[in-house]
Amino acid sequence: MSSPEAVYTAIREEIHGIIVGNDEILEGLTIGLLTDGHLLLEGVPGVAKTTIANAFARASGLSYSRIQMTPDMVPADVIGMNVYRQATGEFQLRKGPIFSNLAVADEINRATPKTQSALLEAMEESTVTIDGETLQLPRPFMVIATQNPIEMEGVFELPEAQRDRFQLKYTVSIPDRTDEREVLDRFDATPNLDASTVEQVVDRDELQAASDVVDAVFVADAVKEYILDLVTATRTSPALRYGGSPRATLAFLAVGKARAAIRGRSYVIPDDIKALAVPVLVHRVIRTTDAELADQSATAIVEDIVDGVVSPSADTTFTQPDPAQPQAADGGATSDESTNGDQ
Repeated sequence: MSSPEAVYTAIREEIHGIIVGNDEILEGLTIGLLTDGHLLLEGVPGVAKTTIANAFARASGLSYSRIQMTPDMVPADVIGMNVYRQATGEFQLRKGPIFSNLAVADEINRATPKTQSALLEAMEESTVTIDGETLQLPRPFMVIATQNPIEMEGVFELPEAQRDRFQLKYTVSIPDRTDEREVLDRFDATPNLDASTVEQVVDRDELQAASDVVDAVFVADAVKEYILDLVTATRTSPALRYGGSPRATLAFLAVGKARAAIRGRSYVIPDDIKALAVPVLVHRVIRTTDAELADQSATAIVEDIVDGVVSPSADTTFTQPDPAQPQAADGGATSDESTNGDQ
């Protein structure tokens, strides 16, 4: 099993044993894992945010740590510290919970900005610095942060620089009646059902091979221009004070390639970019005061921007040109095959 499609299918089917629905989030987690990205999961208490992360780690065979964020935490509680051992008269490194493949920062907005910032270097460089010594984190490395959007007391909003480090943001919603009935039936039959029942279904070599496939996915010039059009539109929108950063542009490139590979394609199409526009942008943009007073959500603003940006035309070729074929005037390979539809 080395294809991203097979990896995602295996993980999703295993996790569906304890999680009902949430395929979009499971796909996002797989995209993040295959592209060295980090995810922010937002939702009210009790919608299984932490359970999803734990189950994903178990299914993918990753080491897992959960960091319960609280206001009294300090950065050393996350990254670790050198501890003096009186018996030996020496300092010994005590690594923090960040030293795992998948670190869940639970209720990240409960920690102070100082503690939140302890994750910045880890998320950007996959390293941490303790007493001047830079240490490499395990690979792959992924941070999944959860936050509760309804609590107002004892929480600290994530700084813009911190939010920009997250490749994708998803909202974990309350299940509809049908799915919630399925949850009831499962727990009625198996009261102790939890993430500990999830089995590993892929190994490190398979994940690396799938990641290599993602890296090789082709992105046509028309798709790159479309990405730039979308990000530029966020920067000029009258409803936004700040739009997407260049990091958002690169995130589009990475997640578009991963989504294409998960769907068995070796090339990206505009639908890959459209489908992930909200998860890529919604946590990075900052609304104007007028937009806030008008109760325009960031999600609605991003969706309007996507609807207003013209995607490449249907006759555009998105597959990689064959050097043996003559080139069309637009630089794409001449072909009678339509490649504009999703698969």
